[in-house]
Amino acid sequence: MSTSSSRRDVFARIANGLHGAALTALLSRDLFAAETARTFDLAPKKPHFEPKAKSVIQFFMNGGPSQVDLFDPKPALLRNAGQKVRDVNTDVSDPRAAGGLLPSPFQFKKHGQCGMDISDALPHLSTVVDDVAFIRSMYGEHSNHEPALFLMQSGRIVPARPTMGAWVAYGLGTENQNLPAYVVLDDPKGLPINGISNWQSAYLPPVYQGTRFRTEGPPVLNLQPREELSTPLIEAQRKLLRQLDEIHRVERPHQPDLDGRIASYELAARMQLAASDALDVNQETEATREAYGLNDPATQSYGKRCLMARRLVERNVRFVQLYIEGQIWDNHTNLESSLRYATTKTDKPVVALLRDLKQRGLFDSTLMVWGGEFGRLPISQAEPGQEKEAGRDHGPSGFTVWLAGAGVKGGTIYGATDEVGHKAVEDRVSVHDFHATILHLLGLSNRELAYKRHGLAERLTDQFPARVVKEVLA
Repeated sequence: MSTSSSRRDVFARIANGLHGAALTALLSRDLFAAETARTFDLAPKKPHFEPKAKSVIQFFMNGGPSQVDLFDPKPALLRNAGQKVRDVNTDVSDPRAAGGLLPSPFQFKKHGQCGMDISDALPHLSTVVDDVAFIRSMYGEHSNHEPALFLMQSGRIVPARPTMGAWVAYGLGTENQNLPAYVVLDDPKGLPINGISNWQSAYLPPVYQGTRFRTEGPPVLNLQPREELSTPLIEAQRKLLRQLDEIHRVERPHQPDLDGRIASYELAARMQLAASDALDVNQETEATREAYGLNDPATQSYGKRCLMARRLVERNVRFVQLYIEGQIWDNHTNLESSLRYATTKTDKPVVALLRDLKQRGLFDSTLMVWGGEFGRLPISQAEPGQEKEAGRDHGPSGFTVWLAGAGVKGGTIYGATDEVGHKAVEDRVSVHDFHATILHLLGLSNRELAYKRHGLAERLTDQFPARVVKEVLA
């Protein structure tokens, strides 16, 4: 065979291959367009096994609540006050401000039949400890807010990963098609660190990302139609828009961003009545409003969000996440006053919600989750000459979170930190274990909940082995 004919043969085969690839792409677009449109929606999906929880309310205490001042008393801090501990200094963000062991300014007492230690900074939580499972041996991987937040939300310390709420919406959908599956109630005073990335869907289709509901003014901007349009005309517009959207979608298959955008418009139309009704706390009795602290400026904002969360899970919203203003748990200075500010705003509303769920028969189907991205160090943090204004630095190596409600063994105290409250040393629980446990209570296996991406099965708990912490389950 001549060299020239060999070349022609090679190029002919390449051309055939390109034609075949193009034909395959066209056929797959036509064959799988309808399937793609059906796959990524919020229709209810069967869990992997019988769930304990139908909904989750997560109190995300962004900033890092101090375990040794709230849940984990350490007498050694008082006995050895001011003593330098070299091991603790491995976690400090600013070595120049790192001092010695700092005793807690709060007083601890044992409460409930379980004998859980709670400081006087949380007087309301102390009354319901037998309904709560405390994990005092959590540990993370990073001492900076940004990566620690990404880890707690998505299982990795890097951005652009789906958050737990998005995974739950993807795995289970929602029973109420007139409200989002995943709702975020952030603080009107400002977004947390990492902003809206805290509730992103990342590579999961956009339909699963968190939907922000405002707690002041209209819950969703531009939700209501113009008043001058009659109801029949609005319905005709919607019907036409649905038809045009479907034509547009079929011609452009395998476009999750497009599917998500169309789905969000359709949901917005259905939410026009449902969202306003769900978030109207004025429908509540005065006794309920008082219990949540809506009549007290200190608790009004967070109390309103807690009450909204109850109204949302009553309507079968799957995952509700509450945030707090800025970084009020980030107590680098003025430990006592700054920590009391945070607990005063949140303690009463959270416990009011727990009691309200019990009263309404929702406690056994709703999982309550409380915690931040890490804890605090047991040593003081203060610039030279400012020791009287000392606070605590970030402490990822050992901190406390708690669970209550559906499938949780109330009155449980699990795990322990070392003598000074620095590191988790007994029955350690990683963030991945924590995620696996929450998924388990929702009837989801952390290994089976997967999303195919670039030929790989992505999971919330992929980075490290994860176990369900069955010791805190009923």
